[in-house]
Amino acid sequence: MASASLLKSSPVLDKSDWVKGQNLRQPSVSHVRCLPTSPSALTVRASSYADELVKTAKTVASPGRGILAMDESNATCGKRLASIGLENTEANRQAYRTLLVSAPGLGQYISGAILFEETLYQSTTDGKKMVDVLVEQNIVPGIKVDKGLVPLPGSNNESWCQGLDGLASRTAAYYQQGARFAKWRTVVSIPNGPSALAVKEAAWGLARYAAISQDNGLVPIVEPEILLDGEHGIDRTFEVAQKVWAEVFYYLAENNVFFEGILLKPSMVTPGAECKDKATPAQVADYTLKLLQRRIPPAVPGIMFLSGGQSEVEATLNLNAMNQAPNPWHVSFSYARALQNTCLKTWGGRPENVKAAQETLLIRAKANSLAQLGKYTGEGESDEAKKGMFVKGYVY
Repeated sequence: MASASLLKSSPVLDKSDWVKGQNLRQPSVSHVRCLPTSPSALTVRASSYADELVKTAKTVASPGRGILAMDESNATCGKRLASIGLENTEANRQAYRTLLVSAPGLGQYISGAILFEETLYQSTTDGKKMVDVLVEQNIVPGIKVDKGLVPLPGSNNESWCQGLDGLASRTAAYYQQGARFAKWRTVVSIPNGPSALAVKEAAWGLARYAAISQDNGLVPIVEPEILLDGEHGIDRTFEVAQKVWAEVFYYLAENNVFFEGILLKPSMVTPGAECKDKATPAQVADYTLKLLQRRIPPAVPGIMFLSGGQSEVEATLNLNAMNQAPNPWHVSFSYARALQNTCLKTWGGRPENVKAAQETLLIRAKANSLAQLGKYTGEGESDEAKKGMFVKGYVY
């Protein structure tokens, strides 16, 4: 009872309460005191950026908006360009990314854009900084900071994500360049186990990245993607996802990550892509929301789902189903292919198609904006938008 009483009477922390490496500032004499008596007494990790982190996270997680993930590596961007017959040159990458960031009115539906490092430092074909174009659209610039997946020795043919070396200096430089949030993607494969080693490695890497990013002013997007690969059913996905997210939040807490200043980018809970039993949007929503309720603290401001190879329409329908009832979070999207696929094909690398391609991007962005509000109907969608985009063993 004493502990409960203390919690109820504790004051709300303001910025001055979050002092790095210091004991929790004591409340005034009108409140119950809890004086530390040992080295293990309650401490808080504060970043001088705490207020800004909260503001950034809330801006990205704003009603009716989500994230455009356009952070494909140069190699992956090359595959996308090759699909429409273009060479993988910096000029072609610049032209495509200019098309995306300069789509008129994009900021009405998109709150944040994840960039690859090249794009963060790049200018548009008109000579304006990409970052400045985004800010003018009221879109927060973000940056992919991981260095990609490599084989995890001692595992069941699984991967781990590299990039912690030098991350502090890189995130500081990205902040100076205008980025305000970061993204780190690691993966868990259900057909390969997943092994306890792979799950722990994924969770620990995400936690270290998140702590380092917050120290340098960037809101970390925490993304342990549970791959769609496999023949397993939705119950197996749910079982694995519970384990993964329990591990992730354990290590986030161990690393004193500030939950109000992070965003999550989880996979939706679906059957494996090769499973014969498909799930309806209502089933996906039911399983996914149950996962969130069991594993994700309400302090986290935004759940920005990845599409993971779903078709454009499928990803939107599933998101819409999750927003049919109130929940403690901003449940939204952080899509790459599920926003860009039809747009890219409409462009085809031709300058005369830029306007039509931008209109196609806005159609998809608006559809997902409506889904975030629970108001998407699925009417009038093209056949192209209904095509699945799953690629077995897909890498970025």
